[in-house]
Amino acid sequence: MQSLLPEINKKNKGIKVSHAVGSPGSKALAGIDQLLLILPEKVPAGSWRKVQQGNKIRDLMRRRVNGSVPAVETRLNNKRQTRVLVGTASDDMDAFAELTLGRKMVSAATTEKAGCVGIWVLGFDSADQQRIAKHIVAAALAAGFAMPEYKSKDSPAHVKTIRVIGLDEKTDFSRESAEAAGNNMARWLTALPPNKLDAAAYVKLLQELAKQHGWQFKRFATSELTKLGAGAFLAVAQGNENDSAAIVRLRYRPGVKSATPQLSLVGKGIIFDTGGTNLKPFTSMLDMHTDMQGSAVALGTLLAITNLDLPYSVDCWLAITENRTGPEAYKSQDIVEAANGKTIQTIHTDAEGRMALADTLVFASRDNPGLIVDYATLTGSCVSAVTTRYSGVFTNRPDWHPVLKKTGRESGERVWPFPTDKEFLSEIKSDVADLKQCAPNGGGDHILAAVFLNEFVENDVPWVHIDLSAGGRKGGLANIPTEITGFGVRYTMSLILDQHALDKPDWR
Repeated sequence: MQSLLPEINKKNKGIKVSHAVGSPGSKALAGIDQLLLILPEKVPAGSWRKVQQGNKIRDLMRRRVNGSVPAVETRLNNKRQTRVLVGTASDDMDAFAELTLGRKMVSAATTEKAGCVGIWVLGFDSADQQRIAKHIVAAALAAGFAMPEYKSKDSPAHVKTIRVIGLDEKTDFSRESAEAAGNNMARWLTALPPNKLDAAAYVKLLQELAKQHGWQFKRFATSELTKLGAGAFLAVAQGNENDSAAIVRLRYRPGVKSATPQLSLVGKGIIFDTGGTNLKPFTSMLDMHTDMQGSAVALGTLLAITNLDLPYSVDCWLAITENRTGPEAYKSQDIVEAANGKTIQTIHTDAEGRMALADTLVFASRDNPGLIVDYATLTGSCVSAVTTRYSGVFTNRPDWHPVLKKTGRESGERVWPFPTDKEFLSEIKSDVADLKQCAPNGGGDHILAAVFLNEFVENDVPWVHIDLSAGGRKGGLANIPTEITGFGVRYTMSLILDQHALDKPDWR
């Protein structure tokens, strides 16, 4: 089996981000291929004097088409013929709008060989300048990453280096680089064809990444999971033609190796989802190699945490299997027993994600982490509810809803909370088992799925479930230019770093 590690290491070396303080001179501009100049809608008069060919750009701006991104473009009279693309940021822009501006600006820049991309945010106060610059950098880092492709000739790299110029003060872009590395990892894994990333190759890659990053690695194979009573996960895995399915636990311990996890990341890793016995139609099955995106986001978040050397003990649990058809595949009306002893009446074999996550949540919660966050491309009903612009968020701590929404606004990965009240359990009450896997009829499946999952979180551990309805959006989303968005890495990092979720015993 060929290792995937060399390829992801090559791709994720990272684009170098440098920055300079003070107005740039002609020498600094001469080394830039594409200059993204971000201005306020009302440009302070003195700002034009700082810009090479400022009068020319100002005249072009007077004739711009309102709402166009970029607003105008021109070239500098230097040897490299530096291309200047001008965009404007308004006072009422939130993080999502600024990240979207960055995506559109970088997209315009990469219609040519971008090479060195310069970013100059001019005419703002220092705090606004730093924030906007970081959002444009995030877009450039996403666009500069090469997604998997298998053509006879390699496509040229669009962005090689990023230079942030004209800053009022020194700025640290290490968080943007770390989050980009995590998001890039998530998107790359999700995009891999299912014959390149099967369960065995995935587990091997995780073992190699663990060695590379100093993570503790544990593979729970099906034989061990049988002893542990993980009947919900094994029901999905039993249709596989081999014994490659596994639950993998990775541990990041910057301090004491035996420390209780402050955070557990849990991800749905369905390598390919046929729908099982309840087979999906062609159009619904076509892109089901992406149904493991939840596990990729969990892994990408762990990578970002590691790259920043954050002082938190973190576990990462990945439920890795396929959902196959065949004579051994599980069926509607099968009765299975999960690791916590609860019995499940299966209703629809295409509701496999909640089955795989159920046992994984049991194992994660038994370690009494301070917080569990799970990620899954779980339900179509969540897409129907919030579209692919938002993801759904659920928690067993309803008082957290305002902060969960705030985290989405501030990170640019927007979420909308839904209830998980016990009354919804009546919808999945079974006459022959403790729970139905899902309701045969009726709406709100995203809510019922979350309510089902909550039954497998032990010890009243604080838990957040993210249904990744924004995991795929044509044309990209916020700073991400690809249909596969890797949604969740920025969100979780904001939860940790901006909302300090791991530093508060009763975080809200």
